[in-house]
Amino acid sequence: MGSKGKAFLVLASIAVVVFILVYAGINFTSNLGKSQSEVSSEDAAKKLSKMYGKISVTTAEPIKGQIDLDPVSVADSLPDISKHPVTVENTTDSFVEIFSSPEKAGTGIDGWLNEVAEEFNKSNTVVNGKPVSVKIRNVASGTAKDYIISGKYVPDAYTPSNELWGEMVKESGVSIQLVSKRLVGNVTGVVTKKDKYDAIIQKYGSLNIKTLTDAIAANELSMGYTDPFASSTGLNFLVTALRTFDSDDMLGEKAVQEFERFQANVPFIASTTIQMRDAAKSGKLDAFVLEYQTSVNAADLKTGYVFTPFGVRHDSPLYAVGDVPEEKVVIIKKFAEFVEQEKYQKLAEEKGFNGLNDYEPEMGLDAVESSILPSAQKLWKEKKDGSKPVAAVFVADVSGSMDGEPINRLKESLITGQKYLGSDNSIGFVSYSDKVSIKLPIGKYDTNQQSMFVGAINSLQAGGGTATFDGIVVAMKMLQDEIAQNPDVKPIIFVLSDGETNKGHSLEDIRGLIETFKIPVYTIGYNANIKALQSISSINEAASINADTDDVVYKISQLLNVQM
Repeated sequence: MGSKGKAFLVLASIAVVVFILVYAGINFTSNLGKSQSEVSSEDAAKKLSKMYGKISVTTAEPIKGQIDLDPVSVADSLPDISKHPVTVENTTDSFVEIFSSPEKAGTGIDGWLNEVAEEFNKSNTVVNGKPVSVKIRNVASGTAKDYIISGKYVPDAYTPSNELWGEMVKESGVSIQLVSKRLVGNVTGVVTKKDKYDAIIQKYGSLNIKTLTDAIAANELSMGYTDPFASSTGLNFLVTALRTFDSDDMLGEKAVQEFERFQANVPFIASTTIQMRDAAKSGKLDAFVLEYQTSVNAADLKTGYVFTPFGVRHDSPLYAVGDVPEEKVVIIKKFAEFVEQEKYQKLAEEKGFNGLNDYEPEMGLDAVESSILPSAQKLWKEKKDGSKPVAAVFVADVSGSMDGEPINRLKESLITGQKYLGSDNSIGFVSYSDKVSIKLPIGKYDTNQQSMFVGAINSLQAGGGTATFDGIVVAMKMLQDEIAQNPDVKPIIFVLSDGETNKGHSLEDIRGLIETFKIPVYTIGYNANIKALQSISSINEAASINADTDDVVYKISQLLNVQM
């Protein structure tokens, strides 16, 4: 593929990753005091107005576009399975393909199952007179569940982090057979700073989900957790918390009220434990959720933190999926037996697994009906933000380097993404090259606004220089004006840029404003000054990534199903 083709694919994902960034951190707005560059709110407002006045800003005439109200199906939105890497290839014609969660099918310390699978493939195991092997594909537990339930791609076997995902597959009506309850031992837990842990122990007597959520509801603790649609740890935390709030009715009024009280003081929700781990490095969270295997392998968590397990165990169950031929079921069982050998369990210990084998959850799977799990996710989506809607401004680079296929793919991605924007939120849209154009003022995302959003996307044309920070200034001004009218909205900015900033204001010009207004600025760049973009996002603990993926539609649907 030529360079232009690669740019075509990469830039197609820009819009998606923007939405992923919403999914990863839309709730992370910290109030951490002023830095040296932060200015008072009054001074910031004056400075913002002054900077805005120096920028060449036009407001485009709204253009209505044709909207498509048909929802995007999960199967249609999922990328081709080749997007997810095969980490161990089969070595025989008779084999089973296994979807495995990343903490055991990754690389290095996270590659335990890969190493065991390679040994299995060398073991000359025979079934029905034929040599057999396994093929391992690294797919996150929640994403794997979507492939299986949608029928987009169904493996022979599935080993998620915990049994909750298996229960959800079963609830969907897909045939699934539990072959092994445990391939390797692991638990999930809350990692708490030692001083905060001691304070909770002193006040509440112990640290568990009940005392933890009470402390958070009382604003005594700053905690982050992971998205229960995507993360095994997040799903486990949600279910455990709801059961703690009301063991008799996890979805009842009492549980909902307690959840809203707790959630009101949660500053950060990450999409994955990896993102949670990266965010935790800032030291601004008092507590966060992680699997034990991840925490023990993190050097900077070995001192000054306490790990407290919760919920169901994460023992990597193994399932046969769908109408698997009996010969393949036998291969799956043979592999499960192979994994259980002492030498491979010792290898697991070396990689951080099997560390808390004595932990028994207060809540067993028998306490959670499988039908509850999708309902719990739906409840989380509806109640996680309380009564505060989001006000978001998307800031798109339309400089000359975006001309041609890249801008066309960007339009296509945004058009797809708009289907997932919730009507309770408010959306604005800005484009920039060497000048800035307000393509769509902030407005409630009703059918009319949706139509104009589509029209604004279709009107994009590339050309000119790249004044990224001018675009951010305009977005901040739009949001501050919106907040003046609607003080309860949660503001956020998304910057899509593929070029080096070479016009207008600099990062240092606007850093103090970003700090003072505490608006998270999520950035995504391709062939950009990535360090500058990272500097913007790090100011208020947002995220910055370099776009390099092409699973556009699924990431949009996954993100916006949760956040918008």
